[in-house]
Amino acid sequence: MNIQRWISRREANWQRLSTLLRQLEKKGLHTLCAGEIRELASLYRSVTADLARARTQQLGNTLIQSLQTLTTRAYTQIYQGSRRQEWQAVVDFYRWGLPSVVQQTFPYIAFATTLFIVGALVAWWYAWQDPTFMSLIVPENLITKVRDEHKLWMGSIVGVEPLASSGIAINNITVSFGAVAGGITAGAYTTFLMVLNGLSIGAIAALVGQNKLAYPFWGFVFPHGSLELPAIFFAGGAGFLIAKAILFPGRYRRSEALKLYGSQAVQLVFGIVPMLIIAGTIEGFFSPSPIIPDAFKYLVGMGLFVFLVLYCSRKRSN
Repeated sequence: MNIQRWISRREANWQRLSTLLRQLEKKGLHTLCAGEIRELASLYRSVTADLARARTQQLGNTLIQSLQTLTTRAYTQIYQGSRRQEWQAVVDFYRWGLPSVVQQTFPYIAFATTLFIVGALVAWWYAWQDPTFMSLIVPENLITKVRDEHKLWMGSIVGVEPLASSGIAINNITVSFGAVAGGITAGAYTTFLMVLNGLSIGAIAALVGQNKLAYPFWGFVFPHGSLELPAIFFAGGAGFLIAKAILFPGRYRRSEALKLYGSQAVQLVFGIVPMLIIAGTIEGFFSPSPIIPDAFKYLVGMGLFVFLVLYCSRKRSN
């Protein structure tokens, strides 16, 4: 191989790649047009092949080192720049995308919330009217502890906070994903989960109310429930979006409706997971703590809920 001829033929590409990299390093990716970005990727592959050939032919340490430096710079800008864009997309989603999709899908979230509230009210009313009704929903050991010992059961978390926190988060995520997946049953399983969870909280609310333990109970629930319950409602809304695509695709073909509403459901899921992780951490470490006054727990819970409402109401300014 004629080394000088090969170098002279390839050198223009090396110089062009170096020029694009200098612009990228100084001014950022947004200064390159689409054609220049494609050219950058093509030149990177070409120069990488030149480096491999130079090493194989042992064309001298100076040339190899120069090509190595050039490919390293290109790799750094292409792949780290791509990762920066990915992280920026994540940040933008949680800043603006999630609030937007919550607003767009609010009727479905509201329907899930309504089912939960109806279940809670029905259970609360029947539990006060008929003592035997409560035993159908609330585990007997909880009923015994509250009625006979006049104690709440959350103290068992104290001392095992890390294990409890992770277990709570996993359980809540499992329930939420079940509500989302329930959309494929035309929403029947999602409806069942929303009503069942409502029945459970309603019956427990009646139990603690009958035994004068409502204040500490809700003091326990408020801090994590301000995020946990809305996350479950979001999951229910996601399930009903999928159900809508199956049952009422409207002017879309069913496959198109599933893509459209399924995309919104997935975005809700991306919002649900961090909410449940934070709620699980609060429920494991903060909510059951006996050294934190109940009044402060109420204040934290209400503050978190107000923050969530304001966050979900925000709109991107044009």
